[in-house]
Amino acid sequence: MTIKKYPLSSLQKVKKYLLQSLAVPNTEQTGEEQTSDEMPEPESLDELSGVFTFGGTPLAQHPPATVQDEWFVSTVNPGACFLKLPGLQMKPDYRLVSYLFRSQGQGVGVVWAVPEAYSTMTILEKALTGKQTMAQPPKPEKALEHFMEAVEGDRTPASFLMASILRRELEEFGAMGDRKKWGQHELIDAAPAANWNWRTAQPKDLWPKVKVFDDGQAAVEFFSCRYSKPRMLYRHLDQYSPSTYQSKSIDSPLAVLQ
Repeated sequence: MTIKKYPLSSLQKVKKYLLQSLAVPNTEQTGEEQTSDEMPEPESLDELSGVFTFGGTPLAQHPPATVQDEWFVSTVNPGACFLKLPGLQMKPDYRLVSYLFRSQGQGVGVVWAVPEAYSTMTILEKALTGKQTMAQPPKPEKALEHFMEAVEGDRTPASFLMASILRRELEEFGAMGDRKKWGQHELIDAAPAANWNWRTAQPKDLWPKVKVFDDGQAAVEFFSCRYSKPRMLYRHLDQYSPSTYQSKSIDSPLAVLQ
């Protein structure tokens, strides 16, 4: 059994890279102020990787105009983020595709894993009925139940840590306004100075950790602070079974600001 701790900066660099890679272009974004400031380029991922340069996601040359109050196929290619995630990759012949829904400053998105042969625009648009609500995302033909089923890797501790952040960012792809949940959390390695009311025993430390068992199972633990009211500290625990990067997750509140 191996237990490895990681500096918070490593996790922050992964999250920052994914945020840029999965950013929705202006042509598909409405109701939210856009910024032209680019995030600084991380020099390396330190503990997670020897080299982890910042990379962008190519966009379609002629993206569609933003559609309101109905789902549409996004030009964002979520799979592009794997180019800079050492230890993780898509399974052969699978591709990630994305859809968006925009309505009066609110919005959500959804990511699916489909066989490459079923990732064409013609097939993806067949899933659009025009009657789907924000809470009823389209599901393209042959899509897996969860996109993490199409992810594989080298089973190192670092790969599980990256998979935990990747899943959360992909699940909140395209979220706007009060639809942002994970986006309201900031990664931490210590409780911010405040008067916290602890609901459980206070952990000895809040460093990100990965435990890999001899049978191939793994567990990832890290912590965050939710800055929306009520302000709370959270513990995130992901459990991975052998041969998969699809985890069982528990996101539990530890403390609330008094």
